[in-house]
This record gives sequence, structure tokens and C-alpha cells, in this order.
Amino acid sequence: MTALDDKINERFPGLVVRKDLVKAVKGNAIVPTYVLEYLLGQYCATNDEASIQSGIETVREILRKHYVHRNEAGLIKSNIREKGRWKIIDRISVALNEKSDTYEASFANLGISKVLIDSGTVKTHPKLLVGGVWCIADIEYDYTEDKNVTPWILGSMKPIQLSHFDYDAYLEARNGFTTDEWIDLLFQTVGFDPEMFGRRSKLIQLMRLIPFVERNYNLIELGPKGTGKSHIFSEFSPHGILISGGEVTVPKLFVSNSSGKLGLVGYWDVVALDEFAGKQKKVDKALVDILKNYMANKTFSRGVEPLGAEASMVFVGNTKHTVPYMLKNTDLFDELPDKYYDSAFIDRLHTYIPGWEVGVIRGEMFSNGYGFVVDYLAEILRHLRNDDYSDRYRSNFDLSSDISTRDRDGVHKTFSGLMKILFPSGEATPDEMEEILKLALEGRKRVKDQLMRLDTTYPEVDFSFSRKNGEKVCVATLEESEFPNFYHRRAGAAAPSAVELIGTDEPRAAPAPEPSAGATAAVSVTERPKAGHFTFNENQKGVTFDKLFGPYLVGAQKITITDPYIRAFHQVRNVMELIETIAKAKSPADEVEVHLVTCVDGIRPEKQAENLGAIAASCEGVGISFTWEFDDTNTIHARHIVTDTGWKIALDRGLDIFQQYELNDAFSFANRLQQFRSVKAFEVIYLMNNSA
Repeated sequence: MTALDDKINERFPGLVVRKDLVKAVKGNAIVPTYVLEYLLGQYCATNDEASIQSGIETVREILRKHYVHRNEAGLIKSNIREKGRWKIIDRISVALNEKSDTYEASFANLGISKVLIDSGTVKTHPKLLVGGVWCIADIEYDYTEDKNVTPWILGSMKPIQLSHFDYDAYLEARNGFTTDEWIDLLFQTVGFDPEMFGRRSKLIQLMRLIPFVERNYNLIELGPKGTGKSHIFSEFSPHGILISGGEVTVPKLFVSNSSGKLGLVGYWDVVALDEFAGKQKKVDKALVDILKNYMANKTFSRGVEPLGAEASMVFVGNTKHTVPYMLKNTDLFDELPDKYYDSAFIDRLHTYIPGWEVGVIRGEMFSNGYGFVVDYLAEILRHLRNDDYSDRYRSNFDLSSDISTRDRDGVHKTFSGLMKILFPSGEATPDEMEEILKLALEGRKRVKDQLMRLDTTYPEVDFSFSRKNGEKVCVATLEESEFPNFYHRRAGAAAPSAVELIGTDEPRAAPAPEPSAGATAAVSVTERPKAGHFTFNENQKGVTFDKLFGPYLVGAQKITITDPYIRAFHQVRNVMELIETIAKAKSPADEVEVHLVTCVDGIRPEKQAENLGAIAASCEGVGISFTWEFDDTNTIHARHIVTDTGWKIALDRGLDIFQQYELNDAFSFANRLQQFRSVKAFEVIYLMNNSA
């Protein structure tokens, strides 16, 4: 257990569970995560290993005896008949039989229907009428010769969800965590290992929770396959439902004209449409028109009287092309079905999550740490839907007056949602609020910038804000910083020609939060060696040592690298890759001395020395002499590269600028080529000593 796990168990006793236990007990049971964690929360909400193992066996036994597998439905029915009564775990849905004026329940896996259920239970749990609810139920069997009477009797039923929670205790416990610890706790709750992701990546994924905490929030996420876009909406909360985008109809989503039965938006907090993308998909235009009105006005109508609902709408789908391809040839909404590829629909989206930044989920990314029992957090988030935090930034910042009302609403709702998730008590520092405000502006800007590609009537918008001291802060999307030649196109403009695109593969420095003299996003650091200060955003790609350092190393015969953290294998590999850059930059006839100053690895010093020795051996015969020394005091903190030609390159992260990638996969582009790796947020400063 980590120190964070200890704190989680101390602050939230009985409300957390170890996330790897879900995989341990699930087996082949097709049960939502919140169902399993409900059971694990009953028997394994502890940090005592013996109690956990005992609880796991109990949960396994409950699932073995009571969870209904479709292929074993006949056996369960037989058990009910022979014993007269049997407890089951199944998804129950209810329909009104208008002929008999009774409610009848159907059991999805057990395969029985027309089971009478009293109206009081239906009124208490109205979601039984739409989509169904996972429940623990007692089923009885009483045969009768009357063919109109079913032998199946519902003895008792309990939805699998928390019955109550203490919100004040939640707020008090939250105050015992730092912001980073709280983000990691939420990230572990979702099921991922926070050590495998950077801060921006964590926040982007936590933005998927906003629809659960904000009413009538419209979110879209498009990206490559396998990035976990739909996971939260299918597994995380009993208050959300995930349906295939191709299966949705007007009666199912809104209301049936024939029966007057209310659709999904009337009963669920979040309705997510999966597999939403696909140009060739057939879509009902009437559905799109009603959906557009609902997303804008929170109401819908198929008759005389308009109806209102609070469900947030989520659209998730896969993209087929890379981001630069879409920006060059079409736009970031290119994959939408034709009926949805409409400026009025797109303009109603509050934010666009860049799914391509998340990356394909690998097995080692899942968490073994502690997180909330997801149903507990789901109830907390639902409680927070009653609050509005959209104005909390105003004491520190002012949005640009250029931002329209619809744009402002999108920014406000995203900001409010993230504030509730991260700072439920409302206490955030100005820097923390600024980070959230930037994400909110970026998400809406991504929508608006693509709209300007679709429709010439949309004007340019200044997505910026000002600090109270009057300092203006401009916000850019990451893909805007990476691909400026592709990004800034208006509707009707021709795609850039090959001549115009020469040199666009150069990495662009992202706009610095507080730009230093000489720093600009519009200048590539490889145009010519010159002094300057550049900032790169987390998840940015296209950054290589050749482009960052190559021009500054040309002609150098002595190069000193100072970095206290050259210990782990990937850090030593970074040194080797820098030496490869030096080998490319030097003349074959030159000899270069490269000296590394670092600190000894306190865990495996012998392996560290072995790896550094392997670099030295590899350099023999290529005109490079590699040496190293360990700082005995272990007090060096500065990280920089100094050449005998007068250049000093200061690096706030040293050489460790890349996020984790597949080190052992010889067929991974990220393994072989640096430009395909995502970077951490970092800064680099180039200084020239004119006396050198």
C-alpha cells in the first residue's frame, strides 16, 4: 500500500475498495463495475489482507450462486421451482400492462417476464420503467393451471446502490487531501494508475465525469479506438446509461406519441450514445431536430405540451484519421453522420474532449490502489448537480467580452463541473482555478474553431481571460500549437499546398503561461540557434532531441550534461538518444567529449553503472568519448547541457521529457521514433555565453 492508499482508507473507512479486486471476482460475469463494487464494498472495504481475501471468497460465492448467466437460466429456474424461493442478481425492467392495469417485470438474463410488481416499488424506482435496473431479488415459484397467471412471483427486490451517504463527512474528508492526492484518488476510482499519466491526461479523463455532476451538459469525445471513451458511461454509475448511437429513436430517447411513455432523458442523469461516429450511419432527421432543441433549451415536444428534462447528453465515437490529417483535409468533426454534421447541432456542444490525447489503454495502466466504491461517488456527484459553481472564478478572472453567450455557457458549465469534482467545498487557489478555466475555454474553443471551418457566418472569437491585474491570458488548444499551418482555416478556404506546408513538421513551442522575452509560439526552435525561452504542453507530440538540441550542438567538442536523475533504464536511454543526436550533428572527422554529471541510484547502483558503461562502450569507434561522474553530496538540482561553443541549455525536467511508452515493443513507433511520443509539460531556455 502507498501512503495515499493509507490516507484513503483512514479518511473514507468502509467507502473505498481496492480496484484490482473487481477483476479478481468478475470472472465471466457480465456485470457492471458498480454492481461488483457494491458487493465488494459490503465485504472488502478494508485494508486488512485477511479480511479482503475472505470478502473476495464471499463475493465470489454470491456471484456463483445468485448471478444469473443467460446460459444457466434453465438451472436457476429449476432451483427456484425445487426450493420454492431463490435469490438472484439480474437486470430488471418493468412495463405497464394497460389491459390488466398492472406493472409487469422482466428479468434480462433469467428470461422470465410478466412477473407482477407492485406500483409502490415502481414509483420508488422509476428507472425500472426505462432501461432497467440491476437488483438483488427473491423470486418465488407457485404453479397454477390458469394460463393467464404466471407462476413466477417477485418476493422482494433491492436495487444495487447505496441507500444513504453523509455529504458533510465527504467534504470534511476531502479537505484532508492535497489537490494532487485528490486527483489521484479520483483517478484510481475510475480504475487507472495515476503514476502512468500526466496531470493534463488525468484532468482530461476526469472531464468525463462532468455530465454526472452538471445538469443538461452536452459533451462529445472523438478519438482512436481503445482509449476507454465509453467505460465510465457503461460501468461507473447507476445514474447513467450507455446505448448504441444506431439504436436510439425518438420514442426511446424522448417520448412515445402512442403511449405517452417518457424516454431515457426523463429518467437518467446521463444518456451516452456510443459508436456515435460513422459517416454512413442512417439517422432520423426528426431525432436530430428534437435533440438540437433539447440540447439548447432543455425541453422537447412531440405533441401540444413541451416537456423538460435534466439528462446530460454524451456522444462518443471513433476517428479513423490522425489529427493533422483531419485538420488539413476536413475538420475534427469529420466522422459524424451526415445529419449530425450540422453547425446548429455542433454549436450546442459545451465541450469537445480530445480523445487522441488519452492514448490506447494498456493492461499496466489499470490501478491496484484504493478508490471510492463507484456507487458512493456516483451518489455524491448526483447530489452536487443541485449546486452551481460557474461564477467561482470571477473574483480572480474576467472572461473576454468577445466570448458569446453560448460560448460563455459552455465555458461556465465545464468550469462548474470540474470545480465540483475537484473542489466540492469551493476552496481553490487562483492558480488552481486558472488551470480549470483554461481547460474549460480550450474545450469550447475546440468546438468553435471547427464551426468556423463549417460555416462562414461564425466570427472569430477571442478565447482569453484577464487576471485582476489586467494581464491577458490567451488560450490555445494543444493541436493548435502542434499544427498551426493546418489548424487556422476558415470555411471555404482551400487546403494548404505542399509548398505552404514545408517545414510544418517542426515542433512548436506552446504559448507560455507567462511568456518570457524571446518566447513565442510562432517560432520554431530549429530555425536557427538563438537564445530564447520555450514552453511545451503536456501530451504534445513531434518533439525530438534532434530539433531541441541538434542545432546548438553543431561544432561543439566538449559537452557536459548535468542531470541528477539518470537512474532508471528509460532515463539512461534518454542519455543514449541525446548522444545519437550529437553523433548526427558532428562531422565524421571530429571527436567529441561528452561528460555526464548525475547522482547515484540508491536502489540499484550496480545496474546504473552497468548501463552507463554500455553507453561508453557503444560510443567507441564513432568519435565520441563518453564519461560520467556521480555527485557524492547528492545535492545537485540544476539540469542543463553546456557546450564549449558557449551554449547553455537549461531544462526544468532534464532529459526526462517523454511520457511512458512501450519500451519493450520493438514494433512501436513511439519506441523507435521520438516524434511519436507524448511529452510531459516542460520548459527549455537557451542561453549564449558570448565570452566562450
